[in-house]
Amino acid sequence: MRFSTDTVMTRILDELFNIYAKRVPDVKKITNAMIERGMVSSQNEIINDHIAFRTMGVPNLGISSFEKIFLANGYKRMDFYHFAIKKLDAYWYSPPTEDLPRIFISELKVEKLSPKVQNIIRFYTDSIVQDPVDTLNLDDYKAVAKYFQTPLWDLPSLKDYEQLLSESEYAAWVIYNRYYLNHYTISVHDLPNPYNKLESFNEFLSDIGIKLNTSGGIIKTSKDQLLRQSSSVANTVRANFTNGNTKKIAGSYVEFAERSPLPEFRNLKSNKLKREHRREGFETSNADRIFESTFTSQIKNS
Repeated sequence: MRFSTDTVMTRILDELFNIYAKRVPDVKKITNAMIERGMVSSQNEIINDHIAFRTMGVPNLGISSFEKIFLANGYKRMDFYHFAIKKLDAYWYSPPTEDLPRIFISELKVEKLSPKVQNIIRFYTDSIVQDPVDTLNLDDYKAVAKYFQTPLWDLPSLKDYEQLLSESEYAAWVIYNRYYLNHYTISVHDLPNPYNKLESFNEFLSDIGIKLNTSGGIIKTSKDQLLRQSSSVANTVRANFTNGNTKKIAGSYVEFAERSPLPEFRNLKSNKLKREHRREGFETSNADRIFESTFTSQIKNS
């Protein structure tokens, strides 16, 4: 990722991205093809619109814990989103400098799940009796980056994983993947013509064999038509469960966002357009479908 500053946050993000890219083969595949097509000369030229994380809404965890890492580094909490059917809440966070990506953090409302599934989740998370972020030195980027990869609860059993999967695919994803980076997002509107439009960029992705999330259509569009998003179907990972059981499950994926200029800035030349001139924030209906990039229905179709 491209940063013009060298801070604790940029170092944390670099560490996270390196681990994420190794787990998600599509990242390198897309980047290499973008270089071959002349869109960019390296990964560092790709502007990252936002990154996203998933959390469990249980005591000592969830958004109220996880957001502390970003608030301590200058991010500001912005709009709230609710996803009734998926039983999720979320906020997005605005970065302190323009070279940093937006952050999107979602949380599973565990208390809204069935008693059986709640019991499975709490079997793993009840051992966390204090907020683990409170014990972190948030100025130590290596310690913070390590925290994102550190198991907070015991390895789940395959039986428990599948029970969660049957009711909440989000819950199953988090119980195994924990705080792994869920996705990063290529800022399509910052690419050269014609790839600065999702139609052309998605065609390019299809040409190189990237499977796209079809839930709600390939392109998800906000009500004001100013935010358009697509996403790849999650790459699978070989998951190791207790008792030696293994299973290929959803890992992480890549998203693609096109933010149009706000009405009052439509006449600005493209080389004059900055982040503040374009549509900000997110859209509940778009994000609702993007979540499904890790869903079994999408993975099976790929």
